[in-house]
Amino acid sequence: MDSDVEDDNSFDDPEFESIIKDVERAIDQDIYPERISQGSSGSYFVRNTNRDIVGVFKPKNEEPYGPMNPKWIKWFHRSCCPCCFGRACLVPNQGYLSEVGASIVDAKLNLNVVPTTKVVKLASKTFNYSKLNKAWTRTVRFTSEKLPESLGKRVKHGLPRKAGSFQRFVHNYKDADFHLRRFEAEPLPEETAKEFQLLFEKLVVLDYIIRNTDRGNGNWLIKYDKFELEEHEGEEEADECIVVSVPHISIAAIDNGLAFPYKHPDSWRAYPFHWAWLPQAKLPFSEETKNLVLANLSDMNFVQELTDDLYAVFKQDKDFSKNTFDKQMAVMRGQILNLVQALREGKSPLRLVQMPVITVEKKRSLSGHKRTISDSFTQSFQDKVPFFSWC
Repeated sequence: MDSDVEDDNSFDDPEFESIIKDVERAIDQDIYPERISQGSSGSYFVRNTNRDIVGVFKPKNEEPYGPMNPKWIKWFHRSCCPCCFGRACLVPNQGYLSEVGASIVDAKLNLNVVPTTKVVKLASKTFNYSKLNKAWTRTVRFTSEKLPESLGKRVKHGLPRKAGSFQRFVHNYKDADFHLRRFEAEPLPEETAKEFQLLFEKLVVLDYIIRNTDRGNGNWLIKYDKFELEEHEGEEEADECIVVSVPHISIAAIDNGLAFPYKHPDSWRAYPFHWAWLPQAKLPFSEETKNLVLANLSDMNFVQELTDDLYAVFKQDKDFSKNTFDKQMAVMRGQILNLVQALREGKSPLRLVQMPVITVEKKRSLSGHKRTISDSFTQSFQDKVPFFSWC
């Protein structure tokens, strides 16, 4: 059994915990997770006891380069093209932590674009297991038939639970690329376009802070509810009024597993933010976005709390390295510092991604003096140093 995370699927979110308990009951009732055919890793649609899809589960050991990845293309890649293996700036096989980390950043900043995601442990015969695990399962099941019913249920599966990210499923959303093409032909109404711009800026804030290396238009989702005409009769039959409801739009930032690098990507393979080519990226950040995130991101205590929250999750992994985590946070602080400057100077998302990348290491000043983020920010961009202390 994996020891990466606690054995008990207990959370401080009662609603999320209720969903997981229902999923476990569903698996006990032979309602198994279904492997998703798309993608380069083993990921699964998970159902509840009503057979409704309630989440997407991505096990750690079935990630693109994990030992139990069921997709042969990555095995071929690793075996035959080792020189191009993986993304050199990312920690291997920690994508599930990145998924959860993105959810933490989202919740901490009240962005509300990432579906709730947490580390969960599940077992199902539809997951990819080794031959040894499968042989052990057959032995356990044979043994359970000889045991009293109360004991037999406890060893029903005989499969080790897998640690992975569980993200709540969002319904009636489609790939952003699908809607973006439609918006070119059918421009959004003014009020809806403003709403979409604000949501887009929240996506930018999230992606930039976590330094997402895999944000194409196919891995964020849009839900667009068009307006409807409603007729209401007046007091007289001849009197009728038509109510036009404003179209509503929502986005969901999924597939956050390739983020939180421990160094900035090399220039030869920079992993650009694909949303930077959208027309929305050319508009300066709105006052609404500044009011939402700027005060918190300028507060070093807030940034430290965010780092502590991420540490509590990342340290659960059996391969956790404090030194590597510190490097990841140094990159994240540099991203935050750039973002703070861009927000204060009224830059656009496009101008933001064109700023020189920096890394901010947290160190104690020799003089004992603690600078504010504004002081560090000023020193960084006046002196043009790529690496400096955040005290």
